[in-house]
Amino acid sequence: MLKLSCNGLDRVHSLAQCGFSARPACVGPRRRRSGIAGFRSPGIRAFPVVAVVSDRDGAVASRVEAEAGTLADRLRLGSLTEDGLSYKEKFIVRSYEVGINKTATVETIANLLQEVGCNHAQSVGYSTDGFATTPTMRKLRLIWVTARMHIEIYKYPAWSDVVEIETWCQGEGRVGTRRDFIMKDFATDQVIGRATSKWVMMNQDTRRLQKVSDDVREEVLVYCPREPRLAIPEEDSNCLKKIPKLEDPAQYSKVGLVPRRADLDMNQHVNNVAYIGWVLESMPQEIIDSHELQSITLDYRRECGQRDVVDSLTGVEMIQGDAEAVPELKATNGSAISKEAKQQFLHLLRLSTNGLEINRGRTEWRKKAPR
Repeated sequence: MLKLSCNGLDRVHSLAQCGFSARPACVGPRRRRSGIAGFRSPGIRAFPVVAVVSDRDGAVASRVEAEAGTLADRLRLGSLTEDGLSYKEKFIVRSYEVGINKTATVETIANLLQEVGCNHAQSVGYSTDGFATTPTMRKLRLIWVTARMHIEIYKYPAWSDVVEIETWCQGEGRVGTRRDFIMKDFATDQVIGRATSKWVMMNQDTRRLQKVSDDVREEVLVYCPREPRLAIPEEDSNCLKKIPKLEDPAQYSKVGLVPRRADLDMNQHVNNVAYIGWVLESMPQEIIDSHELQSITLDYRRECGQRDVVDSLTGVEMIQGDAEAVPELKATNGSAISKEAKQQFLHLLRLSTNGLEINRGRTEWRKKAPR
C-alpha cells in the first residue's frame, strides 16, 4: 500500500469532489468460469473503489468511491481492483480483430493493451481526452509517449473468446513510468499473455522529451503499487535485452511504406501499434506460414508523421545453439534460415529520405502447432 501525507489525502478527496474520479462499472462475482458467465448486467448499480490510501502504519486511511458515471462507464466491463492499485477489464474478441490464423492478431492485442491502459488512467482521475495526463502535465503541455514495448503471447484468443486484462503503473527512475499487463482467458483463468512498457514525457508543442518532475511523480505514484510489481520476470527474458541496430543490406526489406490518416493518434503522430504492422511487413513469408509470433519488443526512437515514408528491414538474429541451416529456406539475399523450431529476428524501421531510425525491434517466433 502507498503511504501519503495529509496533503496527499486531501488531494485524493479533492479529485473525487471535482469529478476527476473514475466511474467504471463494476463486474459482479462470477458463479462459473465458462463463456461470459459473471458479466454484470448494466442495470445493476455498483460502485468500485477509486483509490485506497494508506497511513504511515499501512492501515487504510482513506477510501474514495466512484459515482454512477457516464453510459460508457456503466457499460464498460472494467473496474479498479479492491486495493485501487490496478485495473481489470474484459473484452470479447470481434470477428474483425481476427487474422489469417483465425485468432486475434498481435495488433489487436496491442490495441487492447492500449485501451485498458487508457481506461485505467481515466478511472483514477487523469484526463478523459485519451492523453492520460495529470493536472500538472496539462498545465505544462506535457504528454506521455511510448519508449519501449514488450509483449509475450502464450496462446492467441480466437473469435468470441473473452479475455481479461489487468494493468498497473509504477515509477521508472527519473525519466518515466512503467506499465505492466497480464492477459487471461476469462473462461479458464489461464494466463495467455504478458506485457511491459516504458513511457516518457514529451512537450506537446516542442516535441522534446522532458524528465518527470516531482509534482507529476507525486500525482502518478498515488495510484501505483508501493513495491515493484513485474508482470514478466526480468531474468531469462528479452524484455530488457538491448536491441542491436540491424545493418543494411538486410536479408528482407519492404520499402516505401506510407502512413495512412487512420494511423495517426490524438497526439498527431503515428500510433505505436501501427509500427507493429510495419515491422511484420518485411517478415519472410515462409516464417509467417510455418510459425506464429511468440514475443515482440520495440524501441521507439523517433516520431513518424503522416507525410513520412518508411522502410522496414528484417534479418535473422543468430543465437547460441542455432541448428544447422536449411538450404531450401532462403532469404532474399541468398542466406539460409535456421531450421530451429524457434526463430528470432531483428527489425529496423527508418525514414526512406535520410535513413534516420524510427524504431528497432526484435521478434521471436514459435512453430505453429499441427491442426
